Amino acid sequence: MTEEALEIENKAIAKEYKNLLKISYRTLSDDDKKLIRSAFDVAVDAHKEQRRKSGEAYIFHPIAVAKIVASEIGLDATSIAAALLHDVVEDTPYTVTDLEQLFGETVARIVDGLTKIDKMPYDGDVSMQAENFRKMLLTLNDDVRVIIIKIADRLHNMQTMDSMPGYKQVKIASETLYIYAPLAHRIGLYNIKTQLEDLGLKYTEPEVYADILGKIKESKEEQDQYIHTFSKTIEDTLDSEGLNYEIKGRPKSIFSIRRKMNAQTVTFDEVYDKFAVRIIYKSDLANEKFLAWKIYSIVTDHFRPNPTRLRDWISSPKSTGYEALHITVMGPKGRWVEVQIRSERMNEIAEKGFAAHFKYKNKNNDDGGLDVWLNKLQDTLENQDLNAIDFVEEFKLNLYAKEIYAFTPKGDLYSLPKGATALDFAFQIHTEVGMHTRGTKVNGKLVPLSRELASGDQVEIITSENAKPTNNWLNYATTGKAISKIKGALNADKKLVALEGKEVLIRKLKSLKINLDENTVNQLVSFFKLKTSQDLFYRVGSGIIENKQLKDFASSRSNALVSFFKKIRKPTVPSEVHKEEITEKYDQLVFGKDEQKLDYTLSKCCNPIPGDAVFGFTTINEGIKVHKKNCPNAVQLQSNYNYRILQAKWIDSTQREFKSELRLTGIDTIGLVNEITKIVSNTHSIDMKTVHFDSDDGVFTGKIVVVVKNKTILDNLVQNIKKINGIDKVTRV
Repeated sequence: MTEEALEIENKAIAKEYKNLLKISYRTLSDDDKKLIRSAFDVAVDAHKEQRRKSGEAYIFHPIAVAKIVASEIGLDATSIAAALLHDVVEDTPYTVTDLEQLFGETVARIVDGLTKIDKMPYDGDVSMQAENFRKMLLTLNDDVRVIIIKIADRLHNMQTMDSMPGYKQVKIASETLYIYAPLAHRIGLYNIKTQLEDLGLKYTEPEVYADILGKIKESKEEQDQYIHTFSKTIEDTLDSEGLNYEIKGRPKSIFSIRRKMNAQTVTFDEVYDKFAVRIIYKSDLANEKFLAWKIYSIVTDHFRPNPTRLRDWISSPKSTGYEALHITVMGPKGRWVEVQIRSERMNEIAEKGFAAHFKYKNKNNDDGGLDVWLNKLQDTLENQDLNAIDFVEEFKLNLYAKEIYAFTPKGDLYSLPKGATALDFAFQIHTEVGMHTRGTKVNGKLVPLSRELASGDQVEIITSENAKPTNNWLNYATTGKAISKIKGALNADKKLVALEGKEVLIRKLKSLKINLDENTVNQLVSFFKLKTSQDLFYRVGSGIIENKQLKDFASSRSNALVSFFKKIRKPTVPSEVHKEEITEKYDQLVFGKDEQKLDYTLSKCCNPIPGDAVFGFTTINEGIKVHKKNCPNAVQLQSNYNYRILQAKWIDSTQREFKSELRLTGIDTIGLVNEITKIVSNTHSIDMKTVHFDSDDGVFTGKIVVVVKNKTILDNLVQNIKKINGIDKVTRV
């Protein structure tokens, strides 16, 4: 690098540093600035020899992370210093002890927590990401700022992934959608959550992302005009009431539009609420609630509200601390518009996240949102019986969940995820209450444990010393806390039975003249088609495996020895495989860079056919399974088991035919069924297997199962059916 280039780079670094101080959300004291300057100097020195894959000096990355922490999240000087130093211990000669001497115990502890996340050892049998996630959450015990800075680090990595190889982009993006976006949402970092989701989609489904982004840009002018018309209608009334306010239009995120398109099986143009209108008003704390409902009244005087779409998070804030009124009204041109009403204080919490206000430090605050959530989290973290994948799945149950509010008979209020049951409520009150639940009453009536609760329900839990969890309880519970506690109790019972079962098995095998050693245990597990030795001992202890079955095992063992000696005397000759059979079975998909032809099965969860974008997933017991790239399970598999993902593509689609099901809806007219069947029958290379149509008050639904050779033929058929007058939608199941 020339001296001139080096000088330009140093000027750019100095400019970024000044910008960091300028954009900080908090007012920085002289001591704060000294701390940040010292951290900056150490980071520059530590990373002076390092460069990123893009070629730029590495120091730009920690500065960018610090800017996100300072501006977008709004944390303090300690956090900004820790963000500048977050990679120092991992990548340079500096140690945690060095940082403690230079910057004090808090900064050193946060950097140590961040380093531990990146340097965690893991068991090859489980996902590294899931295990890291469990350990990452354990660092919350030390300081929640560890997680917040880690989320900022992930955001900047996602923003600068263009120079990475494609397979790494997909892995990191999938992990982001699977873990980091839900976590940002739960901590209340809504803006960052949206950016992480959109960037995740950009790399996991680039064509879809580009298509939606293009359409949003195309419709921006029309959208701005619509928001202007909407605002003009209510501004005069708001002004006459002497309110100090601002009205903003906000497009919905690309990821949320994509989610709606998938959930409702609609096109971009058919998504009706692609943007929201936000009214932000000035108010002192005493009048906040009154003014919110006043604005609500003004908006609904001009526009008719949808009564089922009112969300009041002012009376009952979300557990992240989010407060707002959300209403959906019928706007101009007959379009639904979501209106969000927030005070400046509420908007600050929504923009910067609950963490920005350090509510988790306010121990005297009764609704200390994040602090309460962290306490709940301990229950899940303390359950050592869950493997890493189960742990992440159960933890995620509570991350994105919408909330309902239910009361105890005494009037205490508890928030639970939407869909929570009476049994979940019992565990929410206290683990011991949940463990000894005998029955539940909702609004005074005895109901099943599986009863789904609604906001406002009053729930009474009937307990008994003798009651304890059963396997059925796993069908009744939905929250991570309840499920982990129930599994823990069942596993404890299972271990006791298994211990007794092992003793019983030793005695029974002794009578059959067999010693219980490691080899015998493996043979027994295989013979009874089980997964672990504990399963074996449990089945013996609970009487599922009886004497007769053990005698069958002893006989099979003897027969196996006889067969073994026969094989030694007479080697087997491999049977010939017919060439056509090989072509039929293997000439469909190729895997990896070398385009190998391997054995595979098509996954039933997404039913890929030739022409679909796909990938291979190496399972433990069932070989390679092929999934579509937009399969509902794709993100989880690519994030948790990236080392098992195989690139795959179709190279020949002439050897086999594939079954596909089409669902049709439309307006029922005379001769419609005849037209549809005629198009299917007359299309070359399509075999129609079943047809079924139902009509209900002028609307019809239909199901056609066809056999096709590839996706192109199927796509052409779908397009031809859509041209028929009266057809509304044709979707592939």
